[in-house]
Amino acid sequence: MLSFILRRLLSLLPVLFAVVTINFFLIRLMPGGPFTNEKSFPEEAIERLNQHYGLDLPLHVQYFRYLGNLLRGDLGPSLRYSNRTVNAIIAKGFPVSLELGVLALVFALIIGVSAGIWASLHPNRPGDYIPMGLAMTGICLPSFVIGPLLILGLALGLGWFNASGWNTISDRVLPAITLGSGYAAYIARLTRGSMLEVLPQDYIRTARAKGLPSWQVILRHALHNAILPVVSFLGPAVAGLITGSFVVETIFHIPGLGKMFVMAASNRDYTLLLGLVVFYATLVVIFNMLVDMLIAIIDPRTRKHIS
Repeated sequence: MLSFILRRLLSLLPVLFAVVTINFFLIRLMPGGPFTNEKSFPEEAIERLNQHYGLDLPLHVQYFRYLGNLLRGDLGPSLRYSNRTVNAIIAKGFPVSLELGVLALVFALIIGVSAGIWASLHPNRPGDYIPMGLAMTGICLPSFVIGPLLILGLALGLGWFNASGWNTISDRVLPAITLGSGYAAYIARLTRGSMLEVLPQDYIRTARAKGLPSWQVILRHALHNAILPVVSFLGPAVAGLITGSFVVETIFHIPGLGKMFVMAASNRDYTLLLGLVVFYATLVVIFNMLVDMLIAIIDPRTRKHIS
């Protein structure tokens, strides 16, 4: 396990190098610049700003300077938010995005696993068709459709929640449902398919023959092996929940990193945009590594593949 962790951490370096290199030059190919839209700025002021931030240097010099700062953990200053560094912006916004991602993941797991188990216990019957039909609806409807529908129905229509904001506990409900619905649908279908493979197994029939209650047979025996595909899905799911909240945070006006990412792209804030890309890429690799470790703990048979 230790050698596996070390190998994955070492593999992070070439991945980050490729991410930084490709995105650095792609971002600089964007038309315009971080100060070109400031109509009130005279040309001399823009030139001084470019000189202050080193944007007047040759592109390869900027690239190697950025790599040197990155090795020290310095993501640089924001070009659009004066007196704020990219590190400070991430430190402020990431807890909000992380909280939203965790709440959406909890919602997705509870709804998805429950619906998948229920459907597997009623195969090819209404108890199977209804939740799986809803799951297909959740897969087909994107978050920018689900979010406004929830706002229209539950916030503006019934008045149960606020339409936007991140102040009270109730403000977390609609964003978490919006972000987690699609993943709940995938988890439901994965759970159903895996449970249908596990339930006919001999050890399940043996557990039933011993007189164990149905809930014990399902939760302690069948779900223990059926949950592995869901756990494997958690790696990209967690990364997607945290990094895929751009639309949700914009719809509900949540002060997280997703909203900052959208604003950085529209403002051409080179350093903030690239810093967020590097940060998200690191999170994806780390989460996938943690999920692989969790699978090895749940199923010892997979440990030989990571040793």
